[in-house]
Amino acid sequence: MSDYTPMTPAPPLPAPSGGSGVKIWILFGAVIALLVANVYLFIQLDKVRMDMSKAREALATEIANLRETSSVTTQTSRRNLDTLRDELEAARRQASMAAGQAKVEALKHADDLARRLEIEQKKAQQVVQGEISQVRETASATSSKLGEVSTEVGSVKTEVAATKGELEKTIADLKRVTGDLGMQSGLIATNSKEIGALRALGDRNIFEFNLGKTKAPQKIGDVAMQLKKTDPKKNTYTVDLIADDKKVEKKDKGINEPVQFIVSKAPGRPYEIIVNTVKKDVIVGYLSTPKVTSTR
Repeated sequence: MSDYTPMTPAPPLPAPSGGSGVKIWILFGAVIALLVANVYLFIQLDKVRMDMSKAREALATEIANLRETSSVTTQTSRRNLDTLRDELEAARRQASMAAGQAKVEALKHADDLARRLEIEQKKAQQVVQGEISQVRETASATSSKLGEVSTEVGSVKTEVAATKGELEKTIADLKRVTGDLGMQSGLIATNSKEIGALRALGDRNIFEFNLGKTKAPQKIGDVAMQLKKTDPKKNTYTVDLIADDKKVEKKDKGINEPVQFIVSKAPGRPYEIIVNTVKKDVIVGYLSTPKVTSTR
């Protein structure tokens, strides 16, 4: 522990009012809601990726089918048109060489072939246009579906942002606690579920303990503690804290009171002990330490 000189022990703090417990429950609920919302968002985003992948595959298949169909249709139409052109050319040559009734019939045949050629060209154009329209409709439907999913994901993101904002506000309210060294404390948990909520936040290391009176100090996290006495009626206790090869007595501390002390590897960032339950010769609570500490 650093050369910090312990302050004169403060009088026991009264047990926290029900308002603090309510805030902690709100915090716990907000953390759970945030986790659930994030999981839901992840599922929705994964669904979007799957839908987009399926859409791309469907469009690729449609385009491939269109190309194949168009290729077959074009080849067939080209053969039919080439055949009709050849027949039309032959009929015109025959008409030019014929005379009398034979020429009249040859010209009529050439006109018939010309009309058939025009009809075949229109049919080929209609087939290609129909296939293109089908692909466009598929692409439009797919885009509409993706737009709906994207809108849903956007709604989830908004809900997550709102939940996060509410959580941050709750945390800000709960941080307004002063420890026995006069330093601002972290969040205070009063039971195991709330301790779990603190762990979920990930701001500090949490080490739970169930400490009884023993002849030797007990290792908790990177410090040692030795319970000296308890007073269950007054909900107070006295412990010795050992760190940096130094011992500090914390006398007559109350439940849910932030008991703070400084160690050399975390200057200016207090370690905190929160005792939630005081029994005869036993205290139950947790040690909260900073996540980042300086190296010696």
